[in-house]
Amino acid sequence: MYLIDSNIIIYSYSRDHQDLRKLFDDEISFVSEITRVEVLGYHKLTTNEDLYFKDVFEFIPILIPTQSIFNRAIELRKAFNLKLGDSIIAATAMENQLTIYSRNLKDFDRVEGLLCKDPFTL
Repeated sequence: MYLIDSNIIIYSYSRDHQDLRKLFDDEISFVSEITRVEVLGYHKLTTNEDLYFKDVFEFIPILIPTQSIFNRAIELRKAFNLKLGDSIIAATAMENQLTIYSRNLKDFDRVEGLLCKDPFTL
């Protein structure tokens, strides 16, 4: 089961990376609510990008952070000096026993016990 990171959602908009969209069809893929905020909250989205991303988030199941996810995110942020969004995404993956799909593996490689894959290399 997989948690799709923001950058994969963003890359999927490009014609060059439409093959990433097949990840969204998989019944074992999820996104964090944090990913939805990161992507849709970008202030320079075009109208077409905004519509595309909203459609994606209607399709992929969204995991809402729980208190235990926030508690783990605090631990991860302290232990590995992660950015706030990355700590919540990592905690969401760990609490739900998911592997993160991300282009930016370096954002997560310090976190012990966290499984990550770059779908560009699969």
